[in-house]
Amino acid sequence: MTLQELGRDDWTRFTPRQRMMRFAVFALCAAAIAWALTSIEVIWAWVWDAPIQMGDLFGRMVPPDPTNLGVILRVLWETVNIATIATALAVVIALPVAYLSAQNTTPNRATLWLGRFILVSSRSINTIIWALLFVAIFGPGIVAGIVAIMFRSIGFVGKLLGEAIEEIDKRPVEALEATGASRFKVIAYAIVPQVMPTFWAVAILRWDINLRESTVLGLVGAGGIGIILQGAIDTFNWPEAATVLLAILALVIIGEIVSVFLRRRIL
Repeated sequence: MTLQELGRDDWTRFTPRQRMMRFAVFALCAAAIAWALTSIEVIWAWVWDAPIQMGDLFGRMVPPDPTNLGVILRVLWETVNIATIATALAVVIALPVAYLSAQNTTPNRATLWLGRFILVSSRSINTIIWALLFVAIFGPGIVAGIVAIMFRSIGFVGKLLGEAIEEIDKRPVEALEATGASRFKVIAYAIVPQVMPTFWAVAILRWDINLRESTVLGLVGAGGIGIILQGAIDTFNWPEAATVLLAILALVIIGEIVSVFLRRRIL
């Protein structure tokens, strides 16, 4: 029997009230975007002129200058080391924080909120801001870059691991607790095996992200390839800047290949 035969040929997906609510939401979003555009100072002449300036800049970058390639590759390796060391330190620190921030493993409510406060504090501040702070503390160099990326990564790794701990199967935990096993053994034999796949996936993903973030830390003096890039831009050495950008692009592609390979081998 068809809808027409049932007398329901006027069927619509949304009721009139729902349509009005949808239109109201769309209108509100459009008003918010319009207000945002009018509240910022945009020099539209520069916006329309941007394609011409981009073409001029690209012309100055071609061909890239490989004269300083040896130094670029050495600093690029330093960038990889910054990302790797920072990721390793962040994972080690994030493990106990994730344990505290998971509702089913935290000792009490105070430790729960402490763990979550650490995670939120870490993730709410951008890596560049962390880098500016630690450059002021440690001075320019790779130490500030490592600590900045580490602080940023703790929240990311800890949050995902904490959520993985909350989703574990409770039966192995309850079985070990029923035998009188210590808390350490419960963690080692009931919780850790269940979160290990997530642990490796998150660690590899964060290393891949940190590899990208470490390329710009040099712009604020925190080490890495960004220092050479900033120097080339400041001196209008656009051919060398093009070489640095190509080297960063190659590093990101290699990092993506390595992370995919590791995920396939480990997970």
